[in-house]
Amino acid sequence: MQLSELCQRDILTLSAEASVRKAAELMRTHHVGVLALTDPEDPARVVGVVTDRDLVIHLLAQDRSPLEHNIGAFSTVYLIRVPGTATVHEAVQAMNQHGVRRIFITEPDGRLMGLLSLDDLLVTLADELSGLSQALRIGIDLESSRTSPMFNPNEMSGGMYLAQHEP
Repeated sequence: MQLSELCQRDILTLSAEASVRKAAELMRTHHVGVLALTDPEDPARVVGVVTDRDLVIHLLAQDRSPLEHNIGAFSTVYLIRVPGTATVHEAVQAMNQHGVRRIFITEPDGRLMGLLSLDDLLVTLADELSGLSQALRIGIDLESSRTSPMFNPNEMSGGMYLAQHEP
């Protein structure tokens, strides 16, 4: 399965110059934990990403004032990109290698296609494992419900004899 089939295509964006309060309100209103930050000069260009975790660790835990900084000050500018043609395995490798929970999925020309989260992968993998488990259960049920008896030499009808073995 390609990542283009799994990624979330509706990505919430916000200018990197927006206030921290605006970012937090947007996350709360849309029940998301990530925003793609755009270049104030070119809103189609993603220049960073900020998560709810970033706000807690880099703002609240360090006792920094949200009024003194724009949201871009708390963003990650190192964006992990993976092509939409990549596989789930490649997505897991990229997340593992870079220590991230979300990756951007790109079109063949490099444009942003969507966002893929660890949660998205877990749901997909859980569905696949559930399907395999169901196949296993069905196979076991079929085996145990077969009506033909196991081999019983006493019930054999003519035409077949055991050969005598000589030493």
